[in-house]
Amino acid sequence: MPPQQPPVAAQSSAAQSTAAPFPPVTPDATPAARRLLDRLHRATGETTLSGQHNQPRHGSAWTERLTGITDHVPAVWGGEIGFSAPGTLDAVDRREANAEQAIAWHRRGAVITYTWHSVCPTDDEPVEFQGGIIRDLAPADFDSVLEPGTALHARWCAQVDTAAAVLRQLADADVPVLWRPYHEMNGPWFWWGAQPTRLVALWRQLFDRLVHHHGLRNLLWVWSPNAAYGEAAPFAPYYPGHDVVDVLAMDTYKNHYEPEHHANLLTLAEGRPLGLGEVGDLPTPEVLAEQPHWTWFLAWPDVVTDSNTDAAIRALYHHPRITNLA
Repeated sequence: MPPQQPPVAAQSSAAQSTAAPFPPVTPDATPAARRLLDRLHRATGETTLSGQHNQPRHGSAWTERLTGITDHVPAVWGGEIGFSAPGTLDAVDRREANAEQAIAWHRRGAVITYTWHSVCPTDDEPVEFQGGIIRDLAPADFDSVLEPGTALHARWCAQVDTAAAVLRQLADADVPVLWRPYHEMNGPWFWWGAQPTRLVALWRQLFDRLVHHHGLRNLLWVWSPNAAYGEAAPFAPYYPGHDVVDVLAMDTYKNHYEPEHHANLLTLAEGRPLGLGEVGDLPTPEVLAEQPHWTWFLAWPDVVTDSNTDAAIRALYHHPRITNLA
């Protein structure tokens, strides 16, 4: 395999026409979304796309920083809906500007993924990460979020509608999005975590509102639990079903690339693509050889340079297994 694969925009029409074994779960998904899912299926077992998350405050600064370290451009551009005060890392006032950045990167050939650190429905944005995203939600309040007609359900709908406006901006530009909401749900740190039955209902409720209420057809739904170690529980009880998940991913930090995580996710996926939705320590070439189904990784800002040397980052980006944008 050559060390550098062509970006999406440069692939042949014959390659783009290859159908994935499973269509997108969104009815009448856009052709661009279908092509992206096809690309992930084709990548499975063959290559891994490099990726970098970007915090709203910094625009595309982290993608640019990794480009400077590696002399290669990450193939996947990661963004965030945002939740925090203007001027802070995940600022809510950067939504429109960062969506424009995502559109520009898509036009360059990058794959776009968006994370949503959803504000707890009992709170109003902006919030701080600690206490606003990392916090508990009482089971009774969670049940109210899931019950149409309640005040908390209405608040949740309004928050989803805010996120939908960002996703609509991308849809109007025909940008397909690897959409990664409610991630790390098998851990107890986020308000949506550690309640598997409620999480499944919440996921399906979100799918219904974004797909059927808002009519978004550009999303590929990425379900991304944490690697099952420490406080993080096994994956399966949190899985919302093949009818509402296109891609299964895993978040992992501190080099928790134990083979059983890959194997268990692969079993659960039943032929659907796998990704590394959020990582601190980058996967080594040895990990990727042993666990060949990871179709992309998304490194987290700060952690990527704190936990990996520049030499190691550069070596991974230049490895024949990795596909970069340029």
